[in-house]
Amino acid sequence: MKVWKSPGVIGVTVLVAIILIVPTLIVIPFIGKYDAAVEVGNVSKQPLVQNEAEGPAVEVVVHRAKTKQQESVPLEDYVSRVVASEMPADFELEALKAQSLAARTYIIKHLLNGDALPSGADVTDTVEHQVYKNDKELRSLWGSDYEWKMEKIQQAVAATKGEVLTFEGEPITAAFFSTSNGETENAEDYWETPYPYLTSVSSPWDESSPKYHDQKVFTRAQIEERLGVQVTDSQPAFSEPVKTSTNRIKTVKVAGKDFTGRGIREALELQSADFTVVEKNGHYIFQTKGYGHGVGMSQYGANGMAQEGKTYDEIVSHFYQGTDVLQVSDFLPKLTASKE
Repeated sequence: MKVWKSPGVIGVTVLVAIILIVPTLIVIPFIGKYDAAVEVGNVSKQPLVQNEAEGPAVEVVVHRAKTKQQESVPLEDYVSRVVASEMPADFELEALKAQSLAARTYIIKHLLNGDALPSGADVTDTVEHQVYKNDKELRSLWGSDYEWKMEKIQQAVAATKGEVLTFEGEPITAAFFSTSNGETENAEDYWETPYPYLTSVSSPWDESSPKYHDQKVFTRAQIEERLGVQVTDSQPAFSEPVKTSTNRIKTVKVAGKDFTGRGIREALELQSADFTVVEKNGHYIFQTKGYGHGVGMSQYGANGMAQEGKTYDEIVSHFYQGTDVLQVSDFLPKLTASKE
């Protein structure tokens, strides 16, 4: 039996359908855009609106050495740019994650200490604190490689977002450097102050680093000028070396004057305090192993561990002994107080 419906009934039915369905079609594509992180490729893009439970955003004020200007940067952007400036982007992702955690820990501890610069900035953009280049500088430096390098680094930073390395509930001194001589240095042998989480550990992966070996040659006049000594033929120029447990020079006499290995390294701009000296035809040949002060995480060691399948938490646990991970949010009250 054929049922006929009046145009009025059909019109009402269509109108109801439009009222119920069309708003749903409009809303569905946008559900979740503001209440959850959205995965785009391999990089987690954070919500456009900050969750109030996360507390106030942390900003880092950077003093730019060249321009003498200050840049105020959100914490995670600052961490991304430090990682981009301090570690090669072609390193393994897990090594970049470990560097992200170290860089974030460093700046959080610094902010908590309240050691503002005379300019009012929190940190410099140099090795005095952490090397920092802004987005414009990184684009200029990397050129056509910018997109993949920055995406990879942001992925590493996002994977560790908000994480801070701690010891007994406080952020650690997250020291890091390029390349060890096969072992990292005890903190007290470099800074004279012991840190229980900065003790010597093996790092055999560093031998593959292009910075593992280096050589520099100085004339007698250069040695005298840089070290403020008078070298004579009546006594050895370098004598009585005392080494640390990791084979780095702890102390040595130069023309009868006492120096630390660190002092020699800095004055002569050597790559490492693990050095030997050979005198030949009035010249002094320094051969070094490693690159950097040697305390904390070796970057090439971290990359070597990552190449062997180690995760970033395994990497930081190796180089920073006995540490735990807390969140930036755990320190927000103190951070707020230190900024006041």
